[in-house]
Amino acid sequence: MFSDTLPVSHTPTNQYDHRELIARIWQPCKPYFIRLAGYAFLAAGMADISLFSPRPAAIIIGPKPMRVIQTALRATPATEKANRPALTPELLAATGARYSRSNEGLEAILAKIDPQNLDKSVDSIFRMIDYGHQSIADMAPVALFIDGVSIWLAYYIWTLCPTAGGQESSTRYIKLAPEGLVPTADLGLSGAFSAEWSAAMAESFQAYQRTLEFWETVAAENPGVTGIPKSLLEDASDQAKKKVARMRRNYSFDRARYFLPSAVSTNVMLIMSARGWVMLCQHLLSHPLEEPRRLGAAIRAELELCVPRMVKHACVKESVVAELKQEFELCRSLAGATGPKTLEPGAAAFDHPPVPAIQVMVPPGVTGGDLGRDLAFHDNRYAGTGPHLRRTAVRFGWEAVAFAEVRDLNRHRTGSKYCPLAPVGFYCATDQLPAGSKKGMDVLAAAAEVGRRASAKATALLRQGDPAYVYWMLLGTQVPFEHVTTADKFIYEAELRTGVGAHYRYARHLRDALALWYKSYPETKGLILEGSAEPE
Repeated sequence: MFSDTLPVSHTPTNQYDHRELIARIWQPCKPYFIRLAGYAFLAAGMADISLFSPRPAAIIIGPKPMRVIQTALRATPATEKANRPALTPELLAATGARYSRSNEGLEAILAKIDPQNLDKSVDSIFRMIDYGHQSIADMAPVALFIDGVSIWLAYYIWTLCPTAGGQESSTRYIKLAPEGLVPTADLGLSGAFSAEWSAAMAESFQAYQRTLEFWETVAAENPGVTGIPKSLLEDASDQAKKKVARMRRNYSFDRARYFLPSAVSTNVMLIMSARGWVMLCQHLLSHPLEEPRRLGAAIRAELELCVPRMVKHACVKESVVAELKQEFELCRSLAGATGPKTLEPGAAAFDHPPVPAIQVMVPPGVTGGDLGRDLAFHDNRYAGTGPHLRRTAVRFGWEAVAFAEVRDLNRHRTGSKYCPLAPVGFYCATDQLPAGSKKGMDVLAAAAEVGRRASAKATALLRQGDPAYVYWMLLGTQVPFEHVTTADKFIYEAELRTGVGAHYRYARHLRDALALWYKSYPETKGLILEGSAEPE
């Protein structure tokens, strides 16, 4: 329950010995690891680009403890050979901060640093943070790897850090198992409530396994429904067979994942400034739930290693406590007195229609023709657009989006997202059934009842004022979603989320939003690079 008292600070439980791991992998991998740490992790923030190609085979994730590991960036061999400076995160920030008071250049600033007393150089600058100069902390980069947090908590982290670079384990390419659920004690669940929750999550995983097997059968018996090119299906080479097997597996994961619990564990890597990490800690430590508070304490312990002067700011904040309580009460009010009709026993349909909406605010004097001309040289989704699109504000969203897709749509960096986690229905891919598939309807109908009950329980707990309701949500639990941004960024998102490899469901959502856009601005149709979400 939310209370008026501040959350209790938690002792970090993140201490373990890294030495055995380092000894085992460092020496044989040193040249490659240096390059990976120096380059690849920085690129990981591009949401639609995988670090490794081809995608790895599916694996089953089992239980693992929550861990946070700070990973330092090393100078590359080329950097060392060129005799370029290498600075700690805090010294880097302190050096950069001096640019505002000096025009002598980097070498002159570094020459004034006493290598025997680095603390003096850093302390004099970081004291300015206490007087409101937060931008100094923006220049101290920190990379953390976070293992063993719930899917819900990973989502919550991204809502607070939309501009961070990073990656998260994907339900689209990894098979998950009930052993991967975050332990009830770590979630703060206990007693009869814990037993009820555990039984419900076991049911959810049974539904996940049954539907995964069903969709695998569909993909094997009706390869045409997967969208895999016929030429690839007919290719007898080993390489083609492996690619077809992977694409069929992904087809099944994409449709079965809606029964996965939001409390199954996942891994997240983020790189952002010390300021970003401190603000994240303030929200985590001020949260009413046990899991985010534990993570906040673990992150704070790792920040001690690289930005110790910032740790005093990573604490519970009364203002954040009040903010979180207000947001929760707003979400609670959306649940209503009885909850949505779609989640009542015997409802004709459990899923709420994903009705799209869009509002566009075009600058005075700008026409649809101007917007079309802004796309004249837009030959790929990363290409630029003209100034009229960049000046045009867009609010778009849907009445109901499954939590699985919310996690992807929430990752876009620009603008502001609004997504109250108040369930409005449960989606489980019944619209993907092949025509006349009675067996499939029976399988999904039985599984959908599991999702309905879990989502209804989440709604009931929300109405009662229990923030732990989020752990009853499944990835098929539907909630409202809205994004406010500019037109050029909306177009990029639509092109990305309908392009090659896009999930079929969010591709539909973005196509529906584009259809509304085209009604007002038909001049842009054919110039926006709308895809067909073909498999990759």
